[in-house]
Amino acid sequence: MANNVAVSYEQLINWLRLIDESLIEQRAYLTELDAAIGDGDHGTNLARGGTASSAKVDAEQPEYIDDLFTLVGMTLVGTVGGASGPLYGTFFLRFATSVGHRQELTPGQLAEALEAGLGGIVDRGKPDLGDKTIYDAMEPAVRAFRAGIQAGDVASAARAAADAAATGRDATADLVARKGRASYLGDRSLGHIDPGAASTALMFDALATALA
Repeated sequence: MANNVAVSYEQLINWLRLIDESLIEQRAYLTELDAAIGDGDHGTNLARGGTASSAKVDAEQPEYIDDLFTLVGMTLVGTVGGASGPLYGTFFLRFATSVGHRQELTPGQLAEALEAGLGGIVDRGKPDLGDKTIYDAMEPAVRAFRAGIQAGDVASAARAAADAAATGRDATADLVARKGRASYLGDRSLGHIDPGAASTALMFDALATALA
């Protein structure tokens, strides 16, 4: 896909469906990660949110990208418990605000929307790199996507973002948690991948698949 080719509504709705499918398929894995350092409900909560958001999209069939992502964001905030619902919900709501009322995006507009979503995560959770959170996978992924579209095509940029998210996810095993429930464990959080970073990696892998 050339760098000047627009990203379509169909590709973006496919991204969301792939996220939902991944969350449902990986529910046990995410819950296992969370059981080690958190409440043990990350996978269950996100799978519930994925099921609910897919149902909402099917029922309402929004025509524009901002309406689509607003619907998903609001559904996640309303159905996913713990910290992950507000965080991911805010990500998609900020994404929606950034894109405006349109049915396709330029690669640059998609990069701006991802950056806006990341900004929502920062505003809500106040994370820093190294805190052992969602942010450790999301920040390098969003940065890699921006660098990728400046250097090449959007499909390669999305794959670079997915690779960066996976690297960030894996690196959380070597971190001591500084935020959230895992931070109560201190050094005992070492050796465990952060579940939020793992679900973020799934999200960007889904984006790479949708834009391939």
